[in-house]
Amino acid sequence: MPTADELYDRANELKFQGKLAEAVAALQQATEIDPNHSQTHSALAILHQRLGDTEKAIHHAKRVIELKPTDQFSYTQLSVIFQRCGRLDEAEAVMFKAREMTARPNS
Repeated sequence: MPTADELYDRANELKFQGKLAEAVAALQQATEIDPNHSQTHSALAILHQRLGDTEKAIHHAKRVIELKPTDQFSYTQLSVIFQRCGRLDEAEAVMFKAREMTARPNS
């Protein structure tokens, strides 16, 4: 049985081949093996956004924040996904949180 890391790598290959739905399937399988694999959730957020599945994109971006609450990039990624999904007020609020983390890096 492949590891979550192996499935993540396979999904990246599929993504670069333009096989987004297959990449999502590989990543979903990775989350079944390791539900806390933050890179997988980050990739799922991006792919679901590209595929137009707004709610799943947001769900996975929020999951990354749950897993890595002090990672500024996680907040930035969620903000960008909100922007691309037309949810500008939420995007602005999350970006504010990311900027706030920069101002207080030890928080």
